[in-house]
Amino acid sequence: MNPDPANQGQPVSYSSSSSSAGSRNKLTTILLSVFLIAAICFGGWAFAQMQDYKNNSDKKAAAAVAAAKKAQATELQAQFDQQSKSPNKSFKGSATYGSVAFNYPKTWSAYVDRSNTSEPINAYFHPNEIPGLQSNTALALRVELLTTDYASAVKQFDSEVSDGTVTAKAYIPPKLNGVSNVQAGTMFSGQINSQDSTQNGTMLVIKVRDKTLQISTQSAEYLSDFNDTVLPSLSFAP
Repeated sequence: MNPDPANQGQPVSYSSSSSSAGSRNKLTTILLSVFLIAAICFGGWAFAQMQDYKNNSDKKAAAAVAAAKKAQATELQAQFDQQSKSPNKSFKGSATYGSVAFNYPKTWSAYVDRSNTSEPINAYFHPNEIPGLQSNTALALRVELLTTDYASAVKQFDSEVSDGTVTAKAYIPPKLNGVSNVQAGTMFSGQINSQDSTQNGTMLVIKVRDKTLQISTQSAEYLSDFNDTVLPSLSFAP
């Protein structure tokens, strides 16, 4: 059987191939659109993150600068306060009672009572003004030269040392090291004020001839002045 002459020489149509190509083009377009949208979204997110980091960085930098300025101001104030204490003032007691002498910051005021022979030195020292003596203010420096014997003066802290609220150690002022007839005193630290258990201070009790010197700071706030100025300059004639 011969082919139909009417169909000879006519092109063959492949409609299925054209349909597949169109589908691939659509898929490609969709994928490109998805990638483009994703890229735009990612770019927007990255920009937002960058702006957030920049803003936070600026805030952190500003906070760091403010903290540094505050620390510098505090340091400069501390230096000024320390320098304003110098040169120091000097205290010197009567030669009759051992010539007790020491230095103290010039920014401190002093109230000294020498009228009582049973307490030849009764002195109070504090920055600017002396607070009321009945106010229970923790004083920067308290000095008493007592007729009480040394053993009795030390014994007053026995119970505090036993219960651990006060510590005790032997101590000789630096200027009196090696001086003949000078006996080591006792340094008490802790709740040395029996009338106010909230105060923590440091007191040196030491024999001066037939009397006893009690010299103390009643607050840790003034301990550096006590250790660095008062005690290193303390002297007396044994």
